[in-house]
Amino acid sequence: MRNYLQNVLRVLCVILVQPIAHVHAKSPHILFIVADDFGWNDVGFRNKDIYTPNIDTLAKEGVILDQAYVQPVCSPSRSAFMTGMYPFKSGLQHFVIWPNQKVCSPTNFTFLPQHLKKLGYATHMIGKWHLGFCKWQCTPTYRGFDSFYGYYTGEEDYYKKSNPYQGKLGFDFRNNMETDKGGNGTYSTFQYTARALELISQHNKSQPFFLYMPLQSVHIPIQVPIEYENMYKHIHNEGRRKFSGMVTAMDDVIGNVTQALKAHGMYDDTLIMFTSDNGGWPAEFGNNFPLRGSKITLYEGGTRVTAFVHGAGLKKTKYTYSGMIHAIDWNPTIVAAAGGVPDTNIDGINQWDNIRTNGQSGRTEFVYNLDDLAPYEAGHAAIRVGDYKLIVGYPGLYPGWYPPPTYTRDNYIKEIPYDGSQDNTTQLFNLKDDPNEYIDLSKTLPDVVGKLRKRMAEYHKQMIPANYPPATSASDPKNYNGFWTPGWC
Repeated sequence: MRNYLQNVLRVLCVILVQPIAHVHAKSPHILFIVADDFGWNDVGFRNKDIYTPNIDTLAKEGVILDQAYVQPVCSPSRSAFMTGMYPFKSGLQHFVIWPNQKVCSPTNFTFLPQHLKKLGYATHMIGKWHLGFCKWQCTPTYRGFDSFYGYYTGEEDYYKKSNPYQGKLGFDFRNNMETDKGGNGTYSTFQYTARALELISQHNKSQPFFLYMPLQSVHIPIQVPIEYENMYKHIHNEGRRKFSGMVTAMDDVIGNVTQALKAHGMYDDTLIMFTSDNGGWPAEFGNNFPLRGSKITLYEGGTRVTAFVHGAGLKKTKYTYSGMIHAIDWNPTIVAAAGGVPDTNIDGINQWDNIRTNGQSGRTEFVYNLDDLAPYEAGHAAIRVGDYKLIVGYPGLYPGWYPPPTYTRDNYIKEIPYDGSQDNTTQLFNLKDDPNEYIDLSKTLPDVVGKLRKRMAEYHKQMIPANYPPATSASDPKNYNGFWTPGWC
């Protein structure tokens, strides 16, 4: 009798437990958009001369991340997004991955879509990879994406889909692993829109959907259809006029994708996350004013970017979040938003509850970069602890403040060649009082400098050497029928 009752109780427990599992909130669809070289001052809600109605609406309806930080160039940022690890721990701290280097984001790290697949997500990618492609194991469909539509290298012609790196011209566009010339002659932004709409229309709505869209826009070359350029006739500088048109074309992608989500009944269940991979490049018409510096530099203009979160799961909306969030935080934050348990053996912090409730950020410090590979033996490094930021060694090629060339025909921003003169630079800024980095406090607050140097030294002990191998001719597109392709390392 006792055994019978025990069995009955077991059955009842199973019956009673089953419905409870179904009352949990379902995993949201997630759209993670990364803009390329998109400056702090290149968005409509900060600059009245820029037209970005879709970004503005999503940002203002959601949560604007006012203290969102990334790496000063793109391969390190993208690796941080995917792995949740600082680039100085993955060997990617020294500039970017070039098409002729035998290197990629380490394959022993678990990528974001791999985590999401374990949670039942369909995972798709559209756009720029730039995390290495010398072997197939480095590429998107081997790193957790069910599909990939885009290009492997760091830049290319928006129409021809070719990259002329160091005089070696190669076609670079893929549909999954296959080269795809079907869009040759079409502005890539339109291609990405069409692909996103196709994926959304074909998706089984009962399965959570993850779309990573690292867009080509607004990276060089400066190219845009004439109808977008003509929207900015008031801008006399041709480069800035075309660049501004590129921004609006990118904004249209986001508008079209969100409309497709609405048309297919997915919008209300979608969490949209947006960030740039680094700051704008004033020498190529991007703009970060009033922040100091440019992409490639460790100043705020190279590392503090436009970012926002919108949609499913947010408890508090229509506000600006002032807490710090770093590129490495996107991985655990997205995993948590998806209903998963983030990896605790990474550098990133799960910021999901903080952002969606306007809670205090879990981050009080971060490393901008640690790099001592030649010619930066004396350092190309910076750290923030609380309100204070310390720069040690060479800050970067563009150390100034650059208003947008809206009403001038001249592009007056010049690269300052590296000559070693700033190798021993030590600069300290209080970013709360001086967010635009005008006042160097290193001489007046030596104790703070010492504290931050000590903290930087602790991180330096965790650094691995930069994986920045010499160029090789093995990648030459001539070896592969004119394509940039994996298979040479």
